[in-house]
Amino acid sequence: MNKEILTKELHFKAIRSSGAGGQNVNKVSSKVVLTFDVAQSEGLSEHEKTLLYKNLASRLTTEKVLILVCDDARSQLQNKEQVIQRFFELIQKGLVVPKKRIASKPSKASIKRMKENKKRRGELKKLRSKPKF
Repeated sequence: MNKEILTKELHFKAIRSSGAGGQNVNKVSSKVVLTFDVAQSEGLSEHEKTLLYKNLASRLTTEKVLILVCDDARSQLQNKEQVIQRFFELIQKGLVVPKKRIASKPSKASIKRMKENKKRRGELKKLRSKPKF
């Protein structure tokens, strides 16, 4: 993953933010929408792309485009910085390969305890039955 190339491939769009805020909301386009085309990216290897397709499947469009939105701050610049930071955090999480689980065996002591417990339970159940004459 090459951060410089990825940063150049990001596309930004500023739109008017929704919600409360009075006249400022109606005048200023402070909401920032970041779009990133994973399929066309040159900063990612094919292996990294397949990992992102798998791990970020719910966040990608059908054209394999990642869309992030930020309208937390009143400043367009701050929103742009925040959305870039979120983008790189998301990409880092998407590229993590989970460790394979190694199946463990029960220890000899635990097997022995289990068998003794089973024996005890069986004896207890035998004592509950009616005596045979």
